[in-house]
Amino acid sequence: MADRSAFTPFDIVSEIWTHLDLPPSALSSLSLPGASELIRPVVPSSFKIGHLAQSTIALSALGAAVAHSVRGGSPSDIPRTTVPLRHALLEFQCERLYVLAGRPPAETWGPIGGLHPTADGYVRIHDAFPHHRRGALALLGLPETCADRDAVDERTRMWKSVELETVAVEQKGLAIYALRSFAQWDAQPQARALANLPVNIRRVDVGPSSPRGPKDGLDGPNQRCLSGLRVLEFSRVIVAPVAGKTLAAHGADVLWVTSPRLPDLPGLDREFARGKRSIQLGLDISDDKVKFLKLVRSADVVIQGYRPGSLAARGLDAEELGKVNPGVIIANLSAFGPQGEWRGRRGFDSLVQTASGINVSEAEHCGGGEVARALPCQALDHGAGFLLAAGVCAAVYHREKDRSEGKNVGAYVVDVSLAGVMKYLRGLGQYEGRSGFEGDDFTVLGANGERIEEEKAFFETRHTAFGEMTFLRHSASIEGFEPGWDLMPTPLGSGEAVWSSS
Repeated sequence: MADRSAFTPFDIVSEIWTHLDLPPSALSSLSLPGASELIRPVVPSSFKIGHLAQSTIALSALGAAVAHSVRGGSPSDIPRTTVPLRHALLEFQCERLYVLAGRPPAETWGPIGGLHPTADGYVRIHDAFPHHRRGALALLGLPETCADRDAVDERTRMWKSVELETVAVEQKGLAIYALRSFAQWDAQPQARALANLPVNIRRVDVGPSSPRGPKDGLDGPNQRCLSGLRVLEFSRVIVAPVAGKTLAAHGADVLWVTSPRLPDLPGLDREFARGKRSIQLGLDISDDKVKFLKLVRSADVVIQGYRPGSLAARGLDAEELGKVNPGVIIANLSAFGPQGEWRGRRGFDSLVQTASGINVSEAEHCGGGEVARALPCQALDHGAGFLLAAGVCAAVYHREKDRSEGKNVGAYVVDVSLAGVMKYLRGLGQYEGRSGFEGDDFTVLGANGERIEEEKAFFETRHTAFGEMTFLRHSASIEGFEPGWDLMPTPLGSGEAVWSSS
């Protein structure tokens, strides 16, 4: 694993920017206020979450600015792009910070989620989705209505950790992972299968294409870098919705496609629906599949955040989508990456933290006697989401550059994984001992539930279909543009399966 412990946020941006083959001169347009504060921790963690937050959001914003430069802007004039550290850190926790109709976000976890002891260690059960909770209880021989954690503990103690993980994940399609140390994770073949950098793009030539050109008429009060870019986001939680919301903040026309077979998660859906229109399609329903393919045919980008192989099983892998639209950009999010024995496994942020040693190392640094300690936010989710958006912007840049130069324009595939982001975060090093937990956590509300004056400027209030909503603004600003969201959350499936952009 590469040692990046001396990296600043700008170093991170520069390394990944170069890897994505984007113009080096654009880096001079980037400003990262507050980065110098990172000599000490700014959230309670041994890991350098501040570095990850500021750099990944900066990559997505500067990527949008560069994409605009070849979609109708000036390739030699990249606008000033600014991402303040503290605002970026708040954005990594945005789903916890909004207020809707006078109430905080609804809880997303079920009654049995979290760590449970086994015969030789611990496992973490993810139960945000009811079908995962019911499946876990059935595997443990408990009734589906059980909410007794002690009863769950009694049953998990009958299993060894890895045995329970293997049966749950590989045989039952559930979300249960063994708690591992870094040493135990490093011994896994999957650890060695991860790419060195957390976002990768590749071109796929599937035939001649002529992707839609840049939208005309970008001038006006709501000018944004990605105006007219059509994004079909086929996802659930949290990473791909972060990517779609980020692209929407820069003006993309985003259609969020969810499955009618999956339950609502209101606490998350309300936050990540901003900037999007919501439709529901079941790809096992022939009419819905026809609608989906019609949208793909005229899309610029397809984001998919479901378990690897899910779309392929329905004849909708990257190559097939590329045949439908030879100039499309396909952005894939997975838990463990596109290579290795675990490439088809489902997983979530908390489970990757558990399986990879992050939780154990965090607990060891904190020194409080815990066997595991979660990161203070869903850092892998958010980091992966912004990197997925950055990868999309890089692919847009390369595709449009090829088109402007008269070259054949192929499809592009963008790959990001939670485990890849974990690997990169780990490579940034950790604050020594328990020093990462000794600083003030500026993201915590004051004694009266009020925010400090600096934070108040980061929020705005708008009317939504669910009542008045106060939410965090996007932390990136681009000179001469206005990143932000015009569309406010609506019920899932309330939109129509058509593009709003011409």
